[in-house]
Amino acid sequence: MTKPNLQLDRRTFLRGAGVAVALPFLDVMRTGPAPEPARRMVCVYFPNGASMPEEDDTKWNKWRWFPNRAGADYQFTEVLNCLEPFRSKLSLLGGLSHPLSRELLGHLAGDTWLTAGDARGDTYVNRVSVDQVAAESLKRHTRYPSLVFSTDGGVGYKSRVSTMSFDHSARPIPAEHHPRRIFERYFAPNGGASTAERRQSLRQGKQIVDLVLEDSKRLNQRLGKSDRDKLDQYMASLQAVEEQVRRNEAWLDRPLRPFDSSHIDLDAAADVDPGRYLRTMYDLIALGLETDIARVATFQTGREDGMGFADHFPSRALGIKRGHHTISHDTHDGHWEEWGRYDQWHAQQFTHFLQRLAKVQDEHGSLLDSTVVLYGSCCSTTHNARNYPTALVGGGHMGLRHGSYRKYDEAVPFSNVLLGMLRSVGVPAETFADSTGWLPEVFGG
Repeated sequence: MTKPNLQLDRRTFLRGAGVAVALPFLDVMRTGPAPEPARRMVCVYFPNGASMPEEDDTKWNKWRWFPNRAGADYQFTEVLNCLEPFRSKLSLLGGLSHPLSRELLGHLAGDTWLTAGDARGDTYVNRVSVDQVAAESLKRHTRYPSLVFSTDGGVGYKSRVSTMSFDHSARPIPAEHHPRRIFERYFAPNGGASTAERRQSLRQGKQIVDLVLEDSKRLNQRLGKSDRDKLDQYMASLQAVEEQVRRNEAWLDRPLRPFDSSHIDLDAAADVDPGRYLRTMYDLIALGLETDIARVATFQTGREDGMGFADHFPSRALGIKRGHHTISHDTHDGHWEEWGRYDQWHAQQFTHFLQRLAKVQDEHGSLLDSTVVLYGSCCSTTHNARNYPTALVGGGHMGLRHGSYRKYDEAVPFSNVLLGMLRSVGVPAETFADSTGWLPEVFGG
């Protein structure tokens, strides 16, 4: 029994042998009114679509990504059966797509998964991604607006991006992909420096950015339109850096919440052990949510069209002697099983992430119950940019209604899912891109 006069702050942690380990949330920490629960959003993308044999193909339909029957009594196939423990916290949504992308090759549609932008023809008109709309609203609570990760890093190029996040000017936001560098940037920001040294470094960084911005403004007046456009993009990037420097300075005197990172393999490499690498990246996202450095994250697990590290994952993880892109185009008799096994493997890595979120508790419950997680792709079989493989998980304390596999017709755009996610994290949006509603049967009224 807890002693009546014992009170512990929820950030209390144990120290021993130079190691600090955070305590789990204890009943004794329930002192006074609890703060408003945090609301979080995570979007995880896999490329090249998913295994989708016909529902009535009795030989191969056990390797279908979606179940073979809709409703609340659906049965997982071999592909997603690892998600069974999360059935009550999960919704599968079929038939959805972006109207502007339906006639595109799925590789092209990948750029628009979180934006509903227009990548048709010679004109590329993308939009801000849903995560960045959420980040704009939620960043007042956190050190960083959002976490943007991918297996390849950077931005890639139009139609083959290596990031899922686009800013309010529709410019791609560079993704990070090196686990140790991510950890050092977000979870060891002082790098051993004192607070005074760190403050001086931030001030110097701000002065440099200010000087470059001032010089850029003067140069801008002497350039032609094309060069001005390029310089404007560069200046926008500098302004984002300047904003983060200011944020870092504002948060400098507030210590990170104590955390235990001993389970995270910071030396995992995508080209050596892809399973370890993906789980590490998921662990870093979970740690970011746990420590509340950000409440929004995106993770692209691979680039479209066989580019980057992820195309070799089937070989390195499962011994399948074909790249992911080749598997998704192959037509030999057993290709549904190869593709399905690979989709299954990806789902197992994703399940590791859900387990981490479910394990971490605060005064309101698990991180999973306060996080809406989108998992899917922007195309289905053979890169058909329709019937996106889509799973929504978590958000039990955010009004989400789970437990069913729902099928929609094409009158319902995928943006309705994105709008529902925004509303679930507290963004009072009435529309997003080409949305027509917010799926109240999933997200609540």
